[in-house]
Amino acid sequence: MRKHVSRILVTIAILFCSTVAWPQGTSTAQLLAQFEKKVVVKKLANGLTVVVCRRPEAPVFSFFTYVDAGGAQDQDGASGLAHMMEHEAFKGTPTIGTKNWAAEKVALEKIEKAYAAYIREHDKRVGQDAEKLKALEKAWMDAREEADKHVEPNEFSKILDANGQVGMNAFTAEDQTGYFYSMPVNRLELWAYMESERLLHPVMREFYKERDVVMEERRMRTDSSPVGRLVEQFIATAYLAHPYHREPIGWMSDLQHISATEAEAFFHTYYIPSNMTITVVGDVTPEQVFPVVERYFGRIPSAPKPDEHETVEPPQTAERRVVLREQAQPFYLEGYHRPDYRDPDDNVYDVLSSILSDGRTSRLYRSLVRDQKIALGAAGFNGLPGNKYPQLFSFYAVATSGHTPQELETAIRKEIDRVKNEDVTDEELKSVKTRAKAGLIRSLGSNDGLAQNLATYQALYGDWRELFRQIDKFDKVSKADLRRVANAIFNDKNRTVAIIETTTQAKPAAPPGGAPPKSDDNKGGAQ
Repeated sequence: MRKHVSRILVTIAILFCSTVAWPQGTSTAQLLAQFEKKVVVKKLANGLTVVVCRRPEAPVFSFFTYVDAGGAQDQDGASGLAHMMEHEAFKGTPTIGTKNWAAEKVALEKIEKAYAAYIREHDKRVGQDAEKLKALEKAWMDAREEADKHVEPNEFSKILDANGQVGMNAFTAEDQTGYFYSMPVNRLELWAYMESERLLHPVMREFYKERDVVMEERRMRTDSSPVGRLVEQFIATAYLAHPYHREPIGWMSDLQHISATEAEAFFHTYYIPSNMTITVVGDVTPEQVFPVVERYFGRIPSAPKPDEHETVEPPQTAERRVVLREQAQPFYLEGYHRPDYRDPDDNVYDVLSSILSDGRTSRLYRSLVRDQKIALGAAGFNGLPGNKYPQLFSFYAVATSGHTPQELETAIRKEIDRVKNEDVTDEELKSVKTRAKAGLIRSLGSNDGLAQNLATYQALYGDWRELFRQIDKFDKVSKADLRRVANAIFNDKNRTVAIIETTTQAKPAAPPGGAPPKSDDNKGGAQ
């Protein structure tokens, strides 16, 4: 599964209406103090960060593993590797998922040797031997078939299913990969064994079969989807140098090329203790969890955290524009470069997003959807394509029948000018801050949601408490801040636009003489 994690931070919740109320008489500091009694953080000797939160409401626990690597860590020519590792993580270990590991290990090695020989011949620009290539491809396919004989399909998942797991899934984003599910508390040690084993002894099992699955996923979600193609080209146009210019799904030519050997190298670079955070939330205590975690996850060898150098996107100096002409609904998308989540104005951007997009009272909904009736939906939001690195503040709208992207562009630009030139109302600002508090409470409502939030904030800020401090930062955002930030980034030179213009299918050309074309129905038959 791939996922655009546009708003992993708690501010995602302010973009949705919530009926959860802020506890009356409870300040953010008091709520934080309550959680400080429940949350304990420990870093193992090998560098793994573990966060435990006790919630004894039911005899279950949820976990979330945050891997500090996503599509942005893919290498040029090998896009899609982070996503492939997410798929391979469920394939098992030398003891789980195999009928005969000794034989399978030899077969997997033969696959890689055969594939390396095949791809060397395949990539030749001069002197490629067609017959040799065909023979090498057959040798590779035969090696795959032999290895498949030793696979016990889906055994990793079946073991967990038999022991009560719920909600097992994973996602790959531009700058992180996440794994999660829930289990009964009396299966805590089984969880620790299973999760640590796939980190300690990964097996690139059925890699090329899974690669085919990912390629089909790309065809369905991107290549065959007008909006998918538009978003991909929009991002690639907005980012010239930074790794955000490619989506985690990967380019098709890269997917057709990457190998299990490359995937294993990616794993050993990024799936290391110093680059991961694991959170356990539920009816557990630190005294119960940490010895188990030490016993199993402590076995994983330590390694230095990967260097975090990134190519800096050069400043944009002119508007960029992408136009797709499709037999599809008119669609409008525009984005403006903004700093990453560590920027002092990060909460200002989120307040702007809420004012523009939060529900039926938001400015874009009222203007484009309710009043002008030119859009089915419209929003302005942060976090495209990711949060960790400098990102885009984006706007989109889907046109109603008979209306054009140009109308949407004019209407959106009008609302942008309003936030640049006029103060928001006291009521709007108060409403946004109230919803931010409600959103925080909502995000804490489930073990799995809390586990993901705690892991994300611990990884991004080095302190899970930042989850709660966000509310105080929201409260400090002023009307002047909103106008200042809007004027700083919403300018022509900083803008990238992407449009779907609707085209109609061409009618069959009339034959000479102007007679209508004959129908294919009843070919050769009497009318």
